[in-house]
Amino acid sequence: MATRLVTVFGASGFLGRHIVKRLAENGMQVRAAVRNPDAALFLKPMGDVGQITPIQTNIRNADAVRRAVDGADAVINLVGILYQGGRQRFDAVHTQGAESVAKAAAAAGCSDMVQLSALGADAQSPSHYARSKAAGEEAVKKAFPDAVVLRPSVVFGPQDDFFNRFADMARFSPFLPAFGCPLPRFKNGGLDLYGDGGSRFQPVFVGDVADAVLKGLLDPSCRGETYELGGPKTYSFVEIMRLVLAETGRSRLIVPIPFWLGSLIGFFAELLPVPPLTRDQVALLKSDNVVGGDLPSFKDLGIEPTAAEVILPTYLDRFRRGGRFSVTHLA
Repeated sequence: MATRLVTVFGASGFLGRHIVKRLAENGMQVRAAVRNPDAALFLKPMGDVGQITPIQTNIRNADAVRRAVDGADAVINLVGILYQGGRQRFDAVHTQGAESVAKAAAAAGCSDMVQLSALGADAQSPSHYARSKAAGEEAVKKAFPDAVVLRPSVVFGPQDDFFNRFADMARFSPFLPAFGCPLPRFKNGGLDLYGDGGSRFQPVFVGDVADAVLKGLLDPSCRGETYELGGPKTYSFVEIMRLVLAETGRSRLIVPIPFWLGSLIGFFAELLPVPPLTRDQVALLKSDNVVGGDLPSFKDLGIEPTAAEVILPTYLDRFRRGGRFSVTHLA
């Protein structure tokens, strides 16, 4: 395969580092388009000397985007935010930013583009995040019809902000939350604590998503397709919390948090510089984050997704009392 130049927007992020490594392993030149090139220098040793080049790019700046794409053979857009702050707004990043990348890729004559979206992207969603992701998909497909769109569920791995967050919380808090559960009530002669277990997820391993990106980039049969990516198992929020506790060897109370209470917590949490929860995230949780079945998936990409139980022990063990080399016990 001839050497190709691939521009990766958001290359220094959680998913980006895995994708850059795979591109380098496949002999490609990588232009890592990031807001802070100094913070992306850790990417350079993933390839040969000069193979990976971080460049300063703000996806909200159309001129900077065009410069980053100039001369590239393919483009990957991974940029996304979980909450709004300052100039980082959902529409500016997920919709207008994605559109700028797609238009620049088309103008530069790029042969391939992969756009990372999110499972639950929906123009009718009550969540602004999900609506902006859907609008971004539409804008990308209009500007670059052959773009491959990937919609992963919650992505997990060593640097994730999902399992790590709750595992860290379990170190200090006497309880963990389970969003989407009703308040406890008596039902069928007993106390029903969690109802159906709250919001549901289909967590997907970051390495599998990186493989899907590479497949979408290299396989011409993927062009123009939209894929929903979910792991091999679906979990309720309560099951996720129990999994975290099992892997960290801790015993904590799991507290049901109805959506109305979650929204109230989100209202006050939004006052923090880095909010741990927002009302928009609670709105997103009202819809299960699972594969619908109507669109192509990992199976169509020839990828067997990895179960969370296989990967979590490799990085959540550091949250055990005494550290990862201690004997697992309930604390």
